[in-house]
Amino acid sequence: MTAPAFDAAFRDRLDLLLHWRRDVRHFRRDPVAEGAMQALFAAAALAPSVGNAQPWRFVRLRSPGLRETLAAHVDTASAAAADRLPDAERRARYARLKLHGLREAPELLAVFSDEAPAAGHGLGRATMPEMLRYSTVMAIHTLWLAARAHGIGLGWVSILDPTYVTALLDVPAEWTLIALLCIGYPEAPAATPELARRGWQAREPLADRIVER
Repeated sequence: MTAPAFDAAFRDRLDLLLHWRRDVRHFRRDPVAEGAMQALFAAAALAPSVGNAQPWRFVRLRSPGLRETLAAHVDTASAAAADRLPDAERRARYARLKLHGLREAPELLAVFSDEAPAAGHGLGRATMPEMLRYSTVMAIHTLWLAARAHGIGLGWVSILDPTYVTALLDVPAEWTLIALLCIGYPEAPAATPELARRGWQAREPLADRIVER
């Protein structure tokens, strides 16, 4: 078999996709077609995983009651986080941010990592069991890029109590919550990420993140 060649045009498009990935907070209410959702799951399943353990577990949240309970929980956690900020200016900036689309996004997805998967037979994680969680994060990132390529937005909600959310969703004890995701069509495209546009945090120079030894 001959491996496919990815030419300069493809690499340019891939670079464009990476630059236009966004953490979306503002969603239209249009439903996402089931075929599109299944395509995203299929893409996520192509992510690398330690020992080929494939530890990601996706829970689709369909209940309106669960949706509102989660939204209220995140609102409460967000208010508490704002109170812990050190100065009034930062609190004011925080108040201007929209931190989730749990009430608007047509699809909500909780992503868990199975800490004891049968697949993989323990390969590669004897000294670093957290590799299972890293593998699940890779699946999320793969899904995120696939979503953007389909014109679908994704927002990762992290201002929450994972113990509370795990209990609320009644999943197996060996599953660890990694992400709560909002999925749907963005209200409008934006060339600059929202946190940079609103003065919270710009992307810093790459050179500051690379060291040599």
